Amino acid sequence: MQQILPYQPADAAQVTAVWHRAGLDEYDYLPEFQALTATAALRVFESVIVPDATVWVGWQQDPPGRRVAGFIALRGSYVDRLYVDPDLQRQGWGSRLLDFAKGQQPQGLELHTHQQNRRARAFYESSGFHAVRYGISPAPENVPDVEYHWRPDDL
Repeated sequence: MQQILPYQPADAAQVTAVWHRAGLDEYDYLPEFQALTATAALRVFESVIVPDATVWVGWQQDPPGRRVAGFIALRGSYVDRLYVDPDLQRQGWGSRLLDFAKGQQPQGLELHTHQQNRRARAFYESSGFHAVRYGISPAPENVPDVEYHWRPDDL
């Protein structure tokens, strides 16, 4: 069984672990993220991400129980974070979470991703997002990024 449910504080450790593993897997070009410990990631998640966003958690039923497959954090129509556990990537969870967000914000969505994050860029582009601006991400990253928009009229 697969569900997308509102984030609960009890989910923090599992959700943060997914974010941390996925980031370590993808962001070999971000030394700051590579140096982020699991403890520091939990602190950032609870003090920075959760207070400013509405977080939705994708749950997958696996023996012996359920586990966090991924999550999406929305600030209005802005996709602040979308992460899927590396073990569950390419199994539809990213699309499920993104489709859920489209349902929450049917007028459109915006997001940024790193220009070097080719997997994310291909995923967003195949999901109907269009690159609208190229720039540099804010500190501490300071790496080239790209802003994407999805509008239902673009379909």
